[in-house]
Amino acid sequence: MSVHSDVYRRKRITPRKAVSRIRNGDTIVHGLTIAEPPALLNAIADRVRGDSLRDIKVYSLLPLAHASNSVLALELADRVRAHSWFVSGPTRGLVGVGLQYYIPNYFHQIPRLCRDYMKIDYTVTTVSPMDNAGYFSFGTANDFTSTAARHCRKLIVEVNENMPRVFGDSLLHISEVDAIVENTVPLQEMPPPPLRPEDEKIGRFIAEMIPDGATLQLGLGGIPNAITRYLNNHRDLGIHTEVFSPGMVDLIRSGVVSGSRKTLHPRKHVFTVAQGVKSMYDFMNDNPSMESYPVSFVNDPSVIARNDRMISINSIIEVDLTGQCNAEFLGGHQFSGTGGQLDYVRGAFNAREGRSILAFYSSAKEGKISRIVPRFKAGTVVTTPRMDTHCLVTEFGIADLKGKSTRGRVQEIIAIAHPKFRDALFREAERLYLV
Repeated sequence: MSVHSDVYRRKRITPRKAVSRIRNGDTIVHGLTIAEPPALLNAIADRVRGDSLRDIKVYSLLPLAHASNSVLALELADRVRAHSWFVSGPTRGLVGVGLQYYIPNYFHQIPRLCRDYMKIDYTVTTVSPMDNAGYFSFGTANDFTSTAARHCRKLIVEVNENMPRVFGDSLLHISEVDAIVENTVPLQEMPPPPLRPEDEKIGRFIAEMIPDGATLQLGLGGIPNAITRYLNNHRDLGIHTEVFSPGMVDLIRSGVVSGSRKTLHPRKHVFTVAQGVKSMYDFMNDNPSMESYPVSFVNDPSVIARNDRMISINSIIEVDLTGQCNAEFLGGHQFSGTGGQLDYVRGAFNAREGRSILAFYSSAKEGKISRIVPRFKAGTVVTTPRMDTHCLVTEFGIADLKGKSTRGRVQEIIAIAHPKFRDALFREAERLYLV
């Protein structure tokens, strides 16, 4: 321990000094969501505010308060060129008026973008404390952060005692680190959204589609998170997921998730990013059943397909009568991003006994607008092409599209629409010669 301790002491500096060598025009990648390093991001923002730093490029995905209130603050937009691999609440307005640039991508490809298509000057991220062997852990954020950390000119880590130590391919040796900042503060939390009345029906439908021994991926949003409460009667489920969430902890603790029947990483709960609450972070810490890997591995469709009985569950905004799905465009504007949805749609279907499920509410605006439409409006982007769509679920039922004719697909889709829209949808289907 003494050798590593000496190196640690030599590399430990203040946040201000750690960012002092960032130059005008440099490119910076910061840790994802919970791994945002507040001390370092604030120190960078202070330099920008003090006019000693300008024209820096900052790359984010799902920025939370630490990033949004520092380097991505609106008053710095003329000196910080902000780029995002996803669009979320804090960034929608900025993207809409051109103050932040959205980069279309599949989540599993972002590490390659970092490695082969970018020149990253600095990566800054929060890590867990160093262990006796000289290793930190990327904790909640492996995703693209681990790749950016190893393909940048300088790596600065912010050690937070609250960041969980996670196994798998999540370890970072002190020899790979250029500077260390210490800042133990509470980790940001992302609690699941409150349930809607439709969630119970959708959750029950999906729970009936999941066999014992299945391996699960649950996407972002209220519906995927709601599924976990309807799986209490299942046995020997496994986890291979983009996002690890609090509901999964409940399933592990109850014994529903054991991973014993997984064909890839048996008895291990595999993820690439974790977003939740303090009790979840505590559960993850130093837990040998938890393993994280880069998103280039976890979300690779060919890797996903190695899990027998792989079931992926994600949310969409709308679907048209051909079966193509939109999960990212709303009101003529980019609303979110592709993320890992198509990665898992394709990977799950290619798994032995696998199935991908896309869930959504049948209507919006208090029942005034159908989320099932005859055709997408011009300009609407497609997240999941019609050839890839497998199962669709609303509060009115399940539509299994694989192997169906265009007429059969239309009938399946209309059957899960809100009843008040079904006749009009069928008339439109006839007009479009789909039936």
